[in-house]
Amino acid sequence: MITLLAVEAYAAIGGGFIPASLSVTLTAPHGMILLPFWLTPLTATLVHGGFLHLGLNMVMMVYCGRMLERALGWRAIVTLYLVGAYAGAAGHWAFEPMSTAPMIGASGAISAILAAYAMLFAERPVPAMGPIPSRVVRVVWLASAWIVIQLMTGLASGGGSSAVAIGAHIGGFAAGLLLARPLLLWRYRGA
Repeated sequence: MITLLAVEAYAAIGGGFIPASLSVTLTAPHGMILLPFWLTPLTATLVHGGFLHLGLNMVMMVYCGRMLERALGWRAIVTLYLVGAYAGAAGHWAFEPMSTAPMIGASGAISAILAAYAMLFAERPVPAMGPIPSRVVRVVWLASAWIVIQLMTGLASGGGSSAVAIGAHIGGFAAGLLLARPLLLWRYRGA
């Protein structure tokens, strides 16, 4: 009899993003099939480490995603999600390129959506700092704050960067910061 925990482990290994697979050829455990490396950043967004992990991602997706969809449209949300998933995988790889532990969850993609939300729906204007425009100051401030929050989360969890996939959160967030304005301009290019 296969337990729920075993199914979750099989799903994580088979569909999760494994950074080391970029450098070395990994062999699947007996009876498993590993998906192509280029597909795993997307499939990893479909596998979560429990209901709390899934729930937190869904709450953020619903809260920020519904407002962004009104402003940017559904195509932009899909673009943010896809680019965020790949940027999250790249960020995770940058932190731990030889890790054989699979990264699972949609946190990179959700971080991109959260960053775009923060960029477009900030309540207070950010002043320019000398020759640096206010848009750039906002991006730097948000990126810095997000990185500090992720590092503190990693330290608080006691698991380091791989347990929480800090790199995935940072990579996805960076993608969202960079894409928010171009996607807004894309949406209203003909207006």
